[in-house]
Amino acid sequence: MHAHSLVARTRASRLREARLQLLGAGEVADGLIDASLRRSWERSRGFGLVPAGRVPGAPHASAAQLVRALDRQRELASHAQPMMEFLLEQMRDTGSMVILADAQGTLLRAMGDASFASRAQRVALRPGANWHEQWRGTNAIGTALTDGVPVEVHGGEHYLERNGFLTCTAAPIVDPGGRVLGVLDISGDRRSYHRHTLGLVRLAARTIEQKLFDTRHAASLRLRLHAQPEGIGSVTEGLLALSDDGWLIGADAAALAMLGLSRADVGASTIERVLQLDMAMLCDWCHRPAAAPRVVRRHDGSVLWARVEASRGVLAASYGGSAVRLHAAAPADALAQLDTGDLVMQAAIGRARRVVDKPISLLLLGESGVGKEVFAKAVHASGTRRGGPFVAVNCAALPETLIEAELFGYRPGAFTGAGRDGAPGRIREADGGTLLLDEIGDMPLALQTRLLRVLQDRQVTPLGGGKPVAVDFRLVCATHRNLRAEMEKGRFREDLYYRLNGLTLQLPPLRERQDKLQMMAGMLRDILPDRELRIAPDLASAMSRYRWPGNLRQLDNALRTACALLDDSDAMVDWLHLPDDLADDLRGAAPVRGAIDDAVDLRAQSGRTVKQAVQASGGNLSEAARSLGISRNTLYRKLRELDPRQLYRVRPSSET
Repeated sequence: MHAHSLVARTRASRLREARLQLLGAGEVADGLIDASLRRSWERSRGFGLVPAGRVPGAPHASAAQLVRALDRQRELASHAQPMMEFLLEQMRDTGSMVILADAQGTLLRAMGDASFASRAQRVALRPGANWHEQWRGTNAIGTALTDGVPVEVHGGEHYLERNGFLTCTAAPIVDPGGRVLGVLDISGDRRSYHRHTLGLVRLAARTIEQKLFDTRHAASLRLRLHAQPEGIGSVTEGLLALSDDGWLIGADAAALAMLGLSRADVGASTIERVLQLDMAMLCDWCHRPAAAPRVVRRHDGSVLWARVEASRGVLAASYGGSAVRLHAAAPADALAQLDTGDLVMQAAIGRARRVVDKPISLLLLGESGVGKEVFAKAVHASGTRRGGPFVAVNCAALPETLIEAELFGYRPGAFTGAGRDGAPGRIREADGGTLLLDEIGDMPLALQTRLLRVLQDRQVTPLGGGKPVAVDFRLVCATHRNLRAEMEKGRFREDLYYRLNGLTLQLPPLRERQDKLQMMAGMLRDILPDRELRIAPDLASAMSRYRWPGNLRQLDNALRTACALLDDSDAMVDWLHLPDDLADDLRGAAPVRGAIDDAVDLRAQSGRTVKQAVQASGGNLSEAARSLGISRNTLYRKLRELDPRQLYRVRPSSET
């Protein structure tokens, strides 16, 4: 269905006549007003609403109910937030509000002009209120939900006269399966109406739908389609998702229109029936580096342009009865294997790779369980020292009386209980390789002094005396503590801090990562490499929303326990495979507003990282992409996601 503008098709005189007929006879003559508006008024009358009356018993969510509604729609809300902020910037100084509602018409979020908000409060245009047609009559949010298309409702077109001061423009947001998730709306004083508002709202809703599609089908093979090569990656592209064996499992409205398909064709057609393509050809494309879009043909011979994207996992497809194994490009090194799509991790990996073989100490910061040791091992395995030892010492796990001997070694009889053969110490064991000092913030002050001397002299003297021994190792330190705060409190040496702090990387906690589903799929492959396992959709959704206080360590333990409880015939991890306490947490954890805001904070942090890289490169996008450790196409996409206008404020790269 196409968007309709009630404003454009309703003359003021006809509208006045129509309202007189509505108030008098209770019905409106054919042809007097737009047919869509007339049908909406008739529905509103059927709900028992009186145009000049008040809203009888319209539901309004309590604070707790609103929090639960936001938690249920966390994915929608997190993707909608940046676009709401973008719309608000475009509508600045127009006395307008930007509103997000769910599929039942409950307003989830609202932001905008404070002076208009006070007027909107009088008609309950605020979070928690329900604006379905059943309760508010004809209005942009409720009518867009009912008709399933973008719509404008201006002034007197509102069924209830008390809403006549409003001009409202709304567009439904549809998930990859064709289900309406909610509505994005701009509302303001009717005197502020602008004919371009409908286009803005449609653009924002379409952008949200594309983000939802990419999130839902992150682990699938995807095709991006357009009639022109320049349209690939734009808001006008069409999106297809394919199963392992080539069946269409997802398609957005743009792709359906391009291919002449209906929603019923999704799940009932293969790629070969839709385009002159087969899985063998897609397999070949996926083995090649990302390049310019390719020509594909529909079966009538007409041309589209396409780009194929594959997940990092191994995808299985079948064609002509023979199995075809489709692999994503093999990761270039161990660091690349940690890249499962999160922008903050991508930036950390890119920066680490630039110093991997340089004599620069690495300091990893992050909460307990975020994978600091895994990251350090990947740095070691990605450099020229990968043939040498990787030695990890947890400074918090060793008693203060033993840590000195553990690190520096000891001569026979150096202290009571010392082994008669002595010990070389962990620092000497790391010679030629990498030494990880985990939880360095817990190292006693006296040992910090000895460690600083070793780092300066590159020599270690064992307890009990003896000749100093030269050592050569790459140093990586990790901690969950704020070392600057520890310095100010006198618990960490300032000179040691600056010796360790060659390059500091902050690893994000699991709750803030955008790649949870990809990570869980990868963990399942590592735990049971010979079985193809999936996670039940409702469980995967709950696990994605959960805050994971134990981070990756907790997630890994949970999946290992679940795999141990699987029967041999099980192909899916479900609720019954979880430990009881975790299942209770996933089902009953009280949603917290901060959990929703975390995603917004992460996007802000990601945006700052990208913008800083672009600024540092003087606008050279190729150089910025290299510094972030991502491709130039990925950087373009990230810039569009952060701000569609951003691309016009940077200097195009001259590199090809």
